Amino acid sequence: MSTLYLIPAFPLGGALFNLLLGRKMPRWMVHFVAVASVAASFGVVLWTFANPLWHLFAGRQEGQPVELVQNLYTWIQVGDLKIEMAFRLDTLSAVMCLIITGVGTLIHIYSTGYMAEEPRYAAYFGYLNLFTGSMLILVLGANLPVMFIGWEGVGVCSYLLIGFWFTNEAYATAGRKAFIVNRIGDFAFLIGMFLMYMATKDLGSTSLDFATFRDPAAQTAYTASSWFGERYAMWACLFLFIGACGKSAQIPLYVWLPDAMAGPTPVSALIHAATMVTAGVYMVARMSWVFAASSTTMAIVAGIGALTALTAAFMAFAQTDLKRVLAYSTVSQLGFMFVGVGTGNWTAAIFHLGTHAFFKAGLFLGAGSVMHAMSGSGDIMKMGGLRKRLPITHATFLIFCLAISGIFPFAGFFSKDEILAGAWGMSLPDVPRAYAYVLWGALSLAALGTAFYMWRLYFLVFHGEIRADQETQDHIHESPWSMTFPLIVLAVLATVAGVIGFPHLHAWHMPSLLHGLEIWLEPSVTGSMVSQATDLRTGALIGAATLMGVAGIVAAYVLYRHGPSKQVEQFTSTELGNRLYQASKHKLWVDEIYDSAFIRPFRWLARALFELVDRFLIDTVLVGGSAWVVSLFGRLMRWVQNGQVQRYMVGVILGAAAVFFLSGRAARPAIEWRKVGDRIELRAYAGAGLQGNGARLRWDLTGDGEWDLKPEALDRLSKPRKPGEPPHQIEPEKDYLSDPVIVRHNGSVGPYVRLEIIDPLTHKARVVQAYVPMVVSLSGTETQP
Repeated sequence: MSTLYLIPAFPLGGALFNLLLGRKMPRWMVHFVAVASVAASFGVVLWTFANPLWHLFAGRQEGQPVELVQNLYTWIQVGDLKIEMAFRLDTLSAVMCLIITGVGTLIHIYSTGYMAEEPRYAAYFGYLNLFTGSMLILVLGANLPVMFIGWEGVGVCSYLLIGFWFTNEAYATAGRKAFIVNRIGDFAFLIGMFLMYMATKDLGSTSLDFATFRDPAAQTAYTASSWFGERYAMWACLFLFIGACGKSAQIPLYVWLPDAMAGPTPVSALIHAATMVTAGVYMVARMSWVFAASSTTMAIVAGIGALTALTAAFMAFAQTDLKRVLAYSTVSQLGFMFVGVGTGNWTAAIFHLGTHAFFKAGLFLGAGSVMHAMSGSGDIMKMGGLRKRLPITHATFLIFCLAISGIFPFAGFFSKDEILAGAWGMSLPDVPRAYAYVLWGALSLAALGTAFYMWRLYFLVFHGEIRADQETQDHIHESPWSMTFPLIVLAVLATVAGVIGFPHLHAWHMPSLLHGLEIWLEPSVTGSMVSQATDLRTGALIGAATLMGVAGIVAAYVLYRHGPSKQVEQFTSTELGNRLYQASKHKLWVDEIYDSAFIRPFRWLARALFELVDRFLIDTVLVGGSAWVVSLFGRLMRWVQNGQVQRYMVGVILGAAAVFFLSGRAARPAIEWRKVGDRIELRAYAGAGLQGNGARLRWDLTGDGEWDLKPEALDRLSKPRKPGEPPHQIEPEKDYLSDPVIVRHNGSVGPYVRLEIIDPLTHKARVVQAYVPMVVSLSGTETQP
């Protein structure tokens, strides 16, 4: 398929144009290129989806993948590892591409009105196009390394867009926070990718290709036992999931997302509601065969998702910033999606990912419309009564609130209830059945909390009396069509999208369209791990979930329909109420805990290393110290090299004396011995240098205290003297045994051998003694000494 590369190429080309040439172009040209590039990508996706991919799907065989693959070129080749720069469009990535390009086009259109007065207009649209292209590479990547290119690309774009208004220090800090937290997750993602390669490297060059992971040979490889008796799949998926926690804002790496609201509102809608934050969910679904091989990891994914959903819902209760409430709502809804993939309910997770993209993007864009009318203010306590002044924004916002609360017939009703039902029916091997009930209970409370805080937001913004100052009230007006048109389209999608995921009721013979998404995704994910439910159980779970949503709405209506609630003020004035309020308002003090446990110690360590290593060791010792040493020797040399011949002569004499002294120093003398047949071989080491080389040696081989003579000296002494001849004299230089190596043929040696070394300069004598453990006689027999 030769057109797949065009899907990311169009927005990447738009980014290149706007970032390089946009500042010199008129504004209409900038946003025309930006919007047209994403719309063109959407057109290619739509054509590919409706034409070749649909024909493959319609004619598929049982168990046959439905996919279009394009290999652009060989990216990396090392030994048996060969990584292709390849794109794959299958039924799963097609759904993601439609969401990214479709919702992305609407948000680009919205941005033309919202960012109309922005000085860095071209840079904004360039970053937005760059993000869209990176996200498309992420979902189209045919293997883990290509996915990681897009994974890193959206991280960089997130940093650029969150800190877009970087002159505000708080906004710049939020961008850095998002970048650093994502780097932690990305490091874990790399480890998980390396572990997958370790497990499947024997499969050849396609070991990291997603299509390989479903192969029986690969399943045998990554289900093999590894460290601590766990499978390779468990360890690899655990690290990959940590990477997903960074991108998709799950505990403990969720802390960047609430602060990410510092970016422009369309950025929040695109990156932090509809696309980037769902990358982790998509990655788990893409690798469903691997994750399904480890019940341990699946249980961890589901547990973290449920805990995140419940915790984020609690944190949203007391927030007063419009976009921050929606941020915690995003974190909570992502928790629902991870419970979906963690329980093996793959279709439900992707279904909620799609419906969430519609209603949450609409909520953020609606919030932007409200803030646009309120002169940029996002404090919901200063709003109220806007339903009459902003009729289109109000109507669409109402639909989005109904959808996220799970009210029939809006899309959130179908997708959220499907996840709740899947949590109840979870049937993971070796996971206790009670765990499913815990997950369902946590998600039910989170759904109740979602309905409550979202309708609290709705009533405080649109109902009651206007609480804004007069100047702001005079400015309130409905947004231009470029901002309201995307709201209307998203509201329609949030209303009707649920029909493709209708609950299973066996008593009814439903057309396949009502289960269209499940049928469509079947070739791209492994089988569901949720037990089949009866109609009675399905109905009961639907009723319970709906009751939770209605209860949250009713509670919010009772308390906030006229604006800030006096009942809530009375409750928070009590000790228990105040503690709960402060805990929610301060987000359970998680940022403060992280600051004390990680950030401050890290800064202290960084400061200490800076002072010790950089400033002292490198600057002072290595750089400054070497310069000081060179300067010192320079001053000394200037004192010596002054042209006076007398000093030069003194230097020569002292140098020569030093050479003679050092070279003449004798090393420690020693004796070595060894037995060779019936002989003893002794070696003398008189010492190194001049003294050792010229030393005279005398040996006492028998240990009798007499220095042994050479045989010829013994013969001479034993001869009778002639008349008048003087007595025979012994000359040490000639007559004593003095060779460095002595070989003894007769007599005996040992047990103690002495060696006298006479210094040729001082004539001082040193005696070295060696112990020979065996006495060797003439016959070669050995006896103990």
